[in-house]
Amino acid sequence: MGIPTAPLVTIAFKDLAKSNAAKRGMPLERICFTPHPVWGKSEAQMYEYLEGKDPVSGKPLMKEVVDALTSPLTADESKSGTTTPSVGPPTYVDTADNLQQYFLDNGMTDYLPIIIPTQEKVDAMLKGTSHSPDEVLGKMSPAKGAFPEWSYTVKHAAINAVMAGATPDYFPTLLAIASTGISALFSSTNSLVSAAVINGPVRDKLNMNYGIGAMGPFNQANSSIGRAWTIMSRNFCDGGVCGQTYMGSQGNVVNFSNLIIPENEKDSPWTPFHVQRGFKKEESVVSFFMGFGISQGQGGKGLGMKPVPHFHEAISWNTTPFANMYGALVLVDPLVANGLGDLGYKTKEDLADWLQKNTLVNINDIKTMLFSGPPRGQQIPDGTMIPRFARADMFNFVVVGGQTNPYHQIANMRYQLSVSIDKWT
Repeated sequence: MGIPTAPLVTIAFKDLAKSNAAKRGMPLERICFTPHPVWGKSEAQMYEYLEGKDPVSGKPLMKEVVDALTSPLTADESKSGTTTPSVGPPTYVDTADNLQQYFLDNGMTDYLPIIIPTQEKVDAMLKGTSHSPDEVLGKMSPAKGAFPEWSYTVKHAAINAVMAGATPDYFPTLLAIASTGISALFSSTNSLVSAAVINGPVRDKLNMNYGIGAMGPFNQANSSIGRAWTIMSRNFCDGGVCGQTYMGSQGNVVNFSNLIIPENEKDSPWTPFHVQRGFKKEESVVSFFMGFGISQGQGGKGLGMKPVPHFHEAISWNTTPFANMYGALVLVDPLVANGLGDLGYKTKEDLADWLQKNTLVNINDIKTMLFSGPPRGQQIPDGTMIPRFARADMFNFVVVGGQTNPYHQIANMRYQLSVSIDKWT
């Protein structure tokens, strides 16, 4: 647009800022840096930053900003364009151990041993779909708008599926995941996690576990589908590079294989999640969620407490880090779901409506909590009790578990979208 700009970035994001500018064809972009952190600093401390020096260049910060805005660009600085990442040679020939090390050293894995994607194994994986190996599946970025998007094909997905230990039967589900362009490794200073809810006949076709231990590492389909999503996110958009495309301050163990949640439809008294989203019961569908972590709870009929008030208390506690931008993904054992039905909550929508009206928090307690204040421009008197989430549809329910106890888990995660798996067979 021809408008001079001087990006102002804290030093903690130096590598990210410089590498992102370079990937966009601007390796010499004039970026000014401040000390870190800025969060929690007083006004006086912030002025010290501004009146001090750029910790990278050593120059007075405000003079550097002014110079960046007013000094003519050099010939090299005026160059622009895009960069294309190298995909390397089409094949690699070496020992199995050396190939493992090659993939590891080049950041193409989750840092655990992989299945080497030989041509034979990749060809076998491609037989799991009728789609052409050269068909472009989509584009992916660690954060839309913040990083360049890379495109990838069905064959690329097959290679990554082999690496994760998937079988050809799993491949249509992985293609459905890849087709959305949703990276499981989102770039944020928050250590965010991703979830995929799977509905329909594909759950039994793949012998997925939606009973005892459904969200644990106890089933090949559940585990390898989740792992493949992470590995695809590494290789389809250069995701998960700490300090560059991944900035989660502490990280999250869920990122290893994500939350893969096949819904226990046969033991549920409620409508399956994909049917709620407009699909037919006989369709196989994957639905996506993202947000903060997940915590385990208990409470159900037979434990001397009603499960609805227990959900209410868990989400309303002011110490619970539920950000209102994400909502709640509530995962209930069939025992809890059926108990709720007996209490009069015949549908998921009934329960969501009750919770939205009754999960209240004190405005005084959440004014300083991240993303949890009132809507912009809205004045709310001190002491007012307000809903944790603005709308009932920010509560989503999935029935999963083996009925050994009436437990539930609640994730502070928002729904993104649902896509068909069947179209990728």
